[in-house]
Amino acid sequence: MTPQFDLVGTTVADMARTLDFYRRLGLDIPAGAEAEPHVELTLDNGLRLAWDTVETIRSFDPGWTPPTGSPRMSLAFRCADPAEVDRRWAELTGAGFHGHLPPWDAVWGQRYAVLHDPEGNGVDLFAPLPTAG
Repeated sequence: MTPQFDLVGTTVADMARTLDFYRRLGLDIPAGAEAEPHVELTLDNGLRLAWDTVETIRSFDPGWTPPTGSPRMSLAFRCADPAEVDRRWAELTGAGFHGHLPPWDAVWGQRYAVLHDPEGNGVDLFAPLPTAG
């Protein structure tokens, strides 16, 4: 069998703040999950997204240390339309989350914006721009 991509996992220092961020993006994370050391969610497309506390990771990898510098990966969320990109950006930055690149009309035909989740991971918002014509 060929390995199949199944899960994106991240390590978090503040589970409650991180889950608040992703709830505001529309993910249906169960109430009370912020008290758990591991939270996992299966998305509509079958991909799983998981968050583990630093303590959980260090329980099996005692030498784990947080990375430094800019993130090397990002999660991208497709929005319904360009207005939703702007709305989600405004809601998240208004709630105190870090906006990295405000919404713009990208040359590749999308309304695009980049935020950072509470752990510094890139989170892209995008939607196709209406076609001219």
